[in-house]
Amino acid sequence: ENVERHRTLKLVPLAPFRVCAFSSFSSRKKYTRPTTKMVIATELCALSEYRIYPGNGKLMIRRDGKPVFLGTSKAFSLTIQRKKPAKLVWTQAWRRLHKKGITETSLKKRSRRTNKVARAVVGISLDDIRKKAAQKPEFRTAQRDAALKEVKSRKTTAKKGSGKASGAVFKAKIPKNVRSAGKGR
Repeated sequence: ENVERHRTLKLVPLAPFRVCAFSSFSSRKKYTRPTTKMVIATELCALSEYRIYPGNGKLMIRRDGKPVFLGTSKAFSLTIQRKKPAKLVWTQAWRRLHKKGITETSLKKRSRRTNKVARAVVGISLDDIRKKAAQKPEFRTAQRDAALKEVKSRKTTAKKGSGKASGAVFKAKIPKNVRSAGKGR
């Protein structure tokens, strides 16, 4: 009977509806249950410093009474052998010692800019240095050109005066210090 009833049902066309931008379907909020994270009490392995979840690892009590949690049989074996965690490449102690896995933000060191301090030189005082620095480059080039012209004029006058007075006076050549061949050379 049920099968026949399903066959006899007619599909009735729905009444036309308008589609609008602000549909009531989209504005409806879905109910979400407040999520809470489950807190699991974990220990840290004394050797590798990895987390030890409940049901894993061993708890060894040292002679002095201090409890030592060890995550794996490998960690237990290495602890019994008195191996240092800093010498084992896979442990967190080694990674910390060799600066592995540090995030880039904490890795960048703040660099200080060095401040230049002006100091007086043997020949010139600090005030003179500051005055020269404040001068314009055109003024400095003009001063340099004037000084060069003065030096050239001195040389030309010196040549004219010395050439006429004594013609055969030459400066004697002094040999450079030559290293003598020592023992075994």
